[in-house]
Amino acid sequence: MIKNILRQLWKDKYARLAVIVLGVIYLALIFADFIAPYTKDFSDRTMAYVPPSKIFTIDENGKFSKPYTYNYVREFNAETLQINYSLDRSKKHYIKFFSKGQPYKFLGIVSIQRHLFTTDKDGRVFLLGTDINGRDVFSRLLFGGRISMTIGFLALFVLFPIGLLYGGISGYFGGKIDMIMMRFAEAVMSIPSFYLLIILASILPSGMTSSQRFMLIVIILALIGWAGFARVVRGMVLSVKNEDYVLAAKSIGASKLRIITKHILPQTTSYVIVAMTLSVPSYILSESGLSFLGLGIQQPDASWGNMLKEAQEFTNILYRPWLLTPGFLIFISVLSFNIIGDIIRDILDPKSNKG
Repeated sequence: MIKNILRQLWKDKYARLAVIVLGVIYLALIFADFIAPYTKDFSDRTMAYVPPSKIFTIDENGKFSKPYTYNYVREFNAETLQINYSLDRSKKHYIKFFSKGQPYKFLGIVSIQRHLFTTDKDGRVFLLGTDINGRDVFSRLLFGGRISMTIGFLALFVLFPIGLLYGGISGYFGGKIDMIMMRFAEAVMSIPSFYLLIILASILPSGMTSSQRFMLIVIILALIGWAGFARVVRGMVLSVKNEDYVLAAKSIGASKLRIITKHILPQTTSYVIVAMTLSVPSYILSESGLSFLGLGIQQPDASWGNMLKEAQEFTNILYRPWLLTPGFLIFISVLSFNIIGDIIRDILDPKSNKG
């Protein structure tokens, strides 16, 4: 079934484009240390709010040249009381590929210094400008995306086993057990999830590291989302628990847990696949919203949410539009996941897939 889904998914041009976009994003995040010209700890406070670097391939004589850039010079305008940046054309800084730069651990294991591109020691190359602390926005997008784009999948690994087993047990046993379990699930569902998320995130100890906070947010997201999923699974279990193959398993003495896990829950595979693809975007948005409000991943660690927080000021939106890049990536990623989820739902729905 999985092969058939993938084959039909690839045939749809919109789904194919979404898969390619997500594939490029995740590959870039996996190799972020190599692609980023600077490490996640890099900061040059003299270069706060520097515009994106201009890359030149034609020299002053009109001839093709190796790619090079100029550093920005910071100037204060006494009349407008603003800080302006202009290009220092006195020295070229050539872009070097696969060259040595700041040391890092590739995939967290091997210590190397090679980066996809760098410039000389005195040069600075900021493809998407810098933030208020002089940190390279392009590099931070790659490192921050690792958190924003993986939190949804990690939450699913906690949420779906709980929801599947809870819904399966409730639907299979029925009666008072079903009533009690469903009333509890409905009580959880009645709680406004985002407000609860804000409350739980706000009471986390202030001394926690971003890694600890990240894992707790994952658990919180999972504990909020399992109830609705379990309710749907319970309904599907009710519809199949009296099928012949289930009754045959009972007749040969199979245990109730084995019947639930081996014979009933596999029948929910189609729904689970669709639910997973459509759930990831909501968790990406939840993490981004928390970090935007200052309750998620904390500075100096990056996530797309806390990077976007800096762009909420009107002056930054007007004069520093490169700070909006995290919001654009969140939009593209969520849209891609939703397109894939909708197409998979159409593939698995026999009524909409008559052809």
